[in-house]
Amino acid sequence: MDNYDISTLLGTYAKLAELHEENPFKVKALSAAAFNIKKFKNPLQEMSDETLTALPGIGKSVLAAIKNLLQNGTFPELELLIGKTPPGVLEMLKVKGLGPKKVGVIWRKMGIETIEDLLDACRENRLVEFPGFGLKTQHEIQQAIQFALNARGWFHYARAEAPANEMLQKIRQHFPETRSEFTGDFRRNAIVLESIAILSTITEAALLEFAAAQQLERHTATELKFRDANGFLFAFETSAEAEFEKQWFLGTGSVAHFEALGVTAQSALTGNSETEIYQNLGFPFILPERREGIDELQPSDEPLIEFTDLKGTLHNHTTYSDGLHSLREMAEHAKKLGYEYLGICDHSRSAGYAQGLSNERVLQQMDEIDSLNTELGPFRIFKGIESDILSDGSLDYEPDMLSRFDFAVASVHSTLNMTEEKAMQRLIRAIENPYTRILGHPTGRLLLVRKGYPVNHRYLIDACAANGVSIELNAHPFRLDIDWTHIPYAMEKGVLISINPDAHEKEGYHDMYYGTLAARKGGLPRSLTLNAKSLKEFESWLSLKRA
Repeated sequence: MDNYDISTLLGTYAKLAELHEENPFKVKALSAAAFNIKKFKNPLQEMSDETLTALPGIGKSVLAAIKNLLQNGTFPELELLIGKTPPGVLEMLKVKGLGPKKVGVIWRKMGIETIEDLLDACRENRLVEFPGFGLKTQHEIQQAIQFALNARGWFHYARAEAPANEMLQKIRQHFPETRSEFTGDFRRNAIVLESIAILSTITEAALLEFAAAQQLERHTATELKFRDANGFLFAFETSAEAEFEKQWFLGTGSVAHFEALGVTAQSALTGNSETEIYQNLGFPFILPERREGIDELQPSDEPLIEFTDLKGTLHNHTTYSDGLHSLREMAEHAKKLGYEYLGICDHSRSAGYAQGLSNERVLQQMDEIDSLNTELGPFRIFKGIESDILSDGSLDYEPDMLSRFDFAVASVHSTLNMTEEKAMQRLIRAIENPYTRILGHPTGRLLLVRKGYPVNHRYLIDACAANGVSIELNAHPFRLDIDWTHIPYAMEKGVLISINPDAHEKEGYHDMYYGTLAARKGGLPRSLTLNAKSLKEFESWLSLKRA
């Protein structure tokens, strides 16, 4: 059970406790603990009780719940509330925008106990008969349910990577004389997945015997699907050794990739390796992550960005706002990892939910940055801010305060339910603000949770190009926003992409690895990656003041 699982279950308990009208102080404590744990990268099972209780929001009762979760996968109080709640009502609580209070009305007053019945009620306009459920709210609930239903059975690449590698290693150790390789979406580093595909020369009978200890879901002469102990779905296909390279090639690329290559089911493929197969088709070898049918057939003189190319980490939070580690701790860890510079971008004052910085706190932080720069040089901390884009498109803080920062990441955090016209007006005005240097998570999406507000990506990129603004590829595995499919157009317009971790703790820097994987899918080279610049190069970019 990882931190995400623990956070999810504690959050579920908090929602159920509120739904069943239990002690509101306990609800608040558990909600806070769930929120903080989700941001924490270090595995909780490796931490002592003393270390755990030092974390924000973790008292004795929460500690007891965590220890039960680590040992048993649940805790008694949670099981009690689950037992009192219909399964469909539990599912409603997972729908974005449906809090315990609304679910309580839907369940108790409307008599609806399944998510499917709730969707039907929305379609028949039955929700509007109840206080607090107008047409707008009903429409939002309907959209959120449809999104949740579409996301059933999907998971984030970042959560699946370690279990997938563990399974492949186990297979190879168990069958050392055979060959097994990842294929499909997982090999292409897809940001969300339904299953982890593996191609193998293991015989059907041997594979079935190996899978006996797993949760078997499907078995045919050429395919076997099972779930591991973590619930991830593995899809195995068998291949004769002589056909392996051909099957590997065919199993990896997307339909659009093969259409671009001109490959059909009737195509005769020749070659003893994927490289030879591409050569015989008249193309150079194409990296697996690029086989999406976007622009991978266009030749490029530059290699793709590598995680090791990143020289700095921008857009990071500290305990000044809602981070888990102090400014010093974030700086010393970045330096230890070998980065040349660090951009601190705590939340601006309008973000009350995240302890956004007042003017006084900004100046206090700037003084501490000056002191640390003297101590830690030549490593450099830049004075940044994640400035909220307000509803009218203006940035948080007055111009005289904004001018004190080295750079501003401009992001939308509130009033996300916008039309495309409203979103574009808001974003374009923020991009045109002379103090905006980076546009943060442009759509506000949360993968498999929230679709994000609609934007016209081409107009957005055009505006960034015209105003010298970099676009963030927010590397948190739940965001990966801007989506990699829009990177080719940004490259065409010469817009720099900043692979930002949005780290709220030291270990969050590693999320830039997942951002790099997404960037590579879009064909991003080092030259167009903002934080692949050296310290000197980044300082030169900052010196191109827009104000």
